[in-house]
Amino acid sequence: MNYEFQGPFRDAIAEHIRLKQSVGYKYEADAGQLMRFSKFTAEKYPNAAALTKEIVLDWCEKRPWEARENQCSRASILRQFAIYLSRHGYEAYVLPTGFYRSGPQYTPYIYTDEELSAFFSATDCCHPVSECPYRHLVMPVFFRMIYACGLRSSEARLLKRGDVDLERGVLRILHAKKDRDRLVPMSDDLTRRCREYAAEVHSASAEDAWFFPGMNGKPVSARNAYHNFRRFLRQAGISHGGRGHGPRIHDFRHTFCCRCLKKWFEEGKDLNVWLPILKTYVGHDSFDETAYYLRMTADAYGDIEEKIHAAFPDIIPEMEAQDEKSE
Repeated sequence: MNYEFQGPFRDAIAEHIRLKQSVGYKYEADAGQLMRFSKFTAEKYPNAAALTKEIVLDWCEKRPWEARENQCSRASILRQFAIYLSRHGYEAYVLPTGFYRSGPQYTPYIYTDEELSAFFSATDCCHPVSECPYRHLVMPVFFRMIYACGLRSSEARLLKRGDVDLERGVLRILHAKKDRDRLVPMSDDLTRRCREYAAEVHSASAEDAWFFPGMNGKPVSARNAYHNFRRFLRQAGISHGGRGHGPRIHDFRHTFCCRCLKKWFEEGKDLNVWLPILKTYVGHDSFDETAYYLRMTADAYGDIEEKIHAAFPDIIPEMEAQDEKSE
């Protein structure tokens, strides 16, 4: 994506982003934040010769409408840019680590069997709308795919027609978190649903068409997915604590991982062998990310809690250590 940076730091911002992307980071959301920062400095500090503490604190000041996590994210992005400036001989104020404290840690929500059944039944009752004529076909498959394959929402939204192998029942996930690619096998039932869906939506589609089309030739947007998700929750009778409090779409991924571990543990499988398989399947970067689900599974399913703790007393991390974002 091309950005037109402004203000006194425009060249340094462009080079900082180029270096990040050259080592494999997509860095698109962060680049968007830095573009807004460049506009902010162009308007407010056009003659700045250094990234001063005044500029940093002014930019990082919490906005009335934003959550504490958003403020911390903005501050972290600017802190990384300030470190880049310092390493390249520029005068820059670097925010101390933990300068802004995030709010209470979100506890992932694990859906029950009854809630999953009610939610997917609600998606099956979805109706088309003029702005999105395929909505009633997209939503039942979209949410089932996220849950049944443990996908991130963005991974499902950005699938192209050519990324879904309807013959072998395999998804090709490209440029996911940390720009990683992977292949994700689907169950027979989900593959069948995808074939039926594609027969109605993609009978004449090109390979580069969005598998889950939204409006104006674009894929289903994160906002649209979220609004539909909230509507299905209401119809399924699943209470929601408001934005930021969950349940979230991303909790389908958490539920998938926990249910896999619960099933394997009950079947007596050696989790030292199967945890790396789960790690690869869901695209985790490290074993710690996957081992985190051991603790979550123990907390969610009391009937096997003691057995999990007995089997893995030393590798179950604290809940607050890992909570990846949905996008």
